[in-house]
Amino acid sequence: MPDLPSPDGIEAARAPASGWNRDQLAAWGLPWPPPKGWKDELAERRKAARQDGAPSPLPSPAPAGFAQETLDFG
Repeated sequence: MPDLPSPDGIEAARAPASGWNRDQLAAWGLPWPPPKGWKDELAERRKAARQDGAPSPLPSPAPAGFAQETLDFG
């Protein structure tokens, strides 16, 4: 079973000028050209797989240049 991306992961894989390429969609188990509603279908398949006991994906690293404020409430 392919590693199914989150909705944010789907958008992150999109090329700015051309959208998604054939190889990326094939890695997610989708045909080319993708059918109407493919993003919703992919999200439903991911949700079903996670309900079947698949582990949650690891969090993605913070983007370059990200700075988090630290608050001290003590």
